[in-house]
Amino acid sequence: MFVDQARIFVKAGDGGNGCCSFRREAYVPRGGPNGGDGGRGGSIILKADPQLHTLIDLTYQQLYRAKRGGHGEGKDCFGRGGPDRVIRVPVGTIVYDADSGDLIADLAVPEQTLVVAKGGRGGRGNARFATSTNRAPRRADPGEPGEERMLRLELKLLADVGIVGFPNAGKSTLLSAISKARPKIADYPFTTLTPQLGVARDAAGRSFVVADIPGLIEGAHEGKGLGFQFLRHVERTRLMLYLVDAGVGREGSPVKEFQTLRRELTTYQPELAEKPMALAANKIDVQGDTGHVAALRRYAKKEKIPFFAVSAVTGEGLKPLLNFLGDQVVGVITEEKTAAEAAATA
Repeated sequence: MFVDQARIFVKAGDGGNGCCSFRREAYVPRGGPNGGDGGRGGSIILKADPQLHTLIDLTYQQLYRAKRGGHGEGKDCFGRGGPDRVIRVPVGTIVYDADSGDLIADLAVPEQTLVVAKGGRGGRGNARFATSTNRAPRRADPGEPGEERMLRLELKLLADVGIVGFPNAGKSTLLSAISKARPKIADYPFTTLTPQLGVARDAAGRSFVVADIPGLIEGAHEGKGLGFQFLRHVERTRLMLYLVDAGVGREGSPVKEFQTLRRELTTYQPELAEKPMALAANKIDVQGDTGHVAALRRYAKKEKIPFFAVSAVTGEGLKPLLNFLGDQVVGVITEEKTAAEAAATA
């Protein structure tokens, strides 16, 4: 089951109390204070795990507590520190403070960690307060309470290529044809209700992650249909692949359908218009003499958009499409590394 939103309450461990103790043993006059400090409480840490792809585990358990630190003891014994509590989340998880709505962090890097609740500091024992004028202090501090907060987690999938199209455009069929993913496929709208991921490979052996974004409709940016429930996942893709149904029996103009798709995405987030993209006309195996493919080809040529005519069922045209996607993904990754190196040296 795919879950991309969750709310959890986290409570770090309290610090242990300091100890008030004095050394008392035979043949040791004026032993003095020997109360040890309390241990620090455990912290709550989020860690990005590349093996996870959903937040479903956090919907079953919504309260996370770390253990408190041990109390200080006599003979200058310090309390044991409480162990940290590590919560694993998928890569691409965005963390918000649920009360204020403030963005805390974006866990977009595998194995990235974030301390969301810091454990309380242990209290000082009376040995800490001994001075030349106060040789027998009877003061010991209590441990500080650990931080606690309500968090809202939102997952945005990380993918190299995002397949976007209207319901029944053949996105799931295409994903199953170019990867080993097995999404649900049927001849009715909104077959896919959750984003699906697959790993595709081109002729050169280069692999890249492809995401099937559930079908959009006009007005999706306003919440219609599946609405913006899954539009957030488009933000993380490096390349947009618009898939349009060009087969027999479809209603409306495929060109207008493509224009509607672009308008919905750019209205949702204008930055999406700047992403590299390609246009694919699907179902050419059942095209007939409708002229849909020719119309899309002319429009793509006019707008200088890479165009491919494919059939996800027969596999026709998929090889050139995969090679193009592989080239584009490598190019975008190279640009990202160059920009990152330039920023690091600046």
